[in-house]
Amino acid sequence: MSHPKTDYRPFGKPEWALMLITVFWGGTFLIVQLALEASEPFFFVGLRFACAALAIGLCSWRVLKGVTRQELKAGGLIGVCIFLGYSLQTVGLQTIPSSKSAFITALYVPLVPLLQWLFLKRRPTHMNFLGIVLAFAGLALLAGPDGIAGSAIGKGELYTALGALAIAAEIILISRYAGKLNLLRVTIIQLIVTSIIAFAVSGGVGESVPEFSWYLAGIVLLMGWASAVIQ
Repeated sequence: MSHPKTDYRPFGKPEWALMLITVFWGGTFLIVQLALEASEPFFFVGLRFACAALAIGLCSWRVLKGVTRQELKAGGLIGVCIFLGYSLQTVGLQTIPSSKSAFITALYVPLVPLLQWLFLKRRPTHMNFLGIVLAFAGLALLAGPDGIAGSAIGKGELYTALGALAIAAEIILISRYAGKLNLLRVTIIQLIVTSIIAFAVSGGVGESVPEFSWYLAGIVLLMGWASAVIQ
């Protein structure tokens, strides 16, 4: 009697890279909440991603010479998603703890297979469905009995959940272009687009430019470097 072949393979570089990125990503929530003591949200997002774009650009600016129209389009679309995801997350951090923000943002994981099913016609597996149910059940438990009834879900939770949806869209776009375009060029473009939109929105909503402080400068440099690594 033959047994079906399994698609199992040991962890390789992609899996280890994703786990390392998760370590950086998890630590950013508390740091961003500290940054909001010195800067308003959209302006900080602009600084953060301008620093990230500069960090990658200084190391690989020559690669931009061969940029194509398709790479500009891809970087622009992904940049819009990054702006929405991180800006909504940052706005949400003004009113909810960093631990809750991280948990709600992590809902992008079960949202990815749902969006793939909706837009790419890739039906989720049974394990995907199980993960989706458990993730949303965990969110309900985190909100508490009042949160399940809806009365305790405030703007912070709502903004963060919408940010998670944008991050899920970002991941799907990246997977669509991976292997087809120069992702280093796309990455630099998306970081620049994110920063430009964030600064434009900051000015549009009347945010004030914070006074210079080494405290904020240090956080911006740290978060810019972390964002560069994550992207």
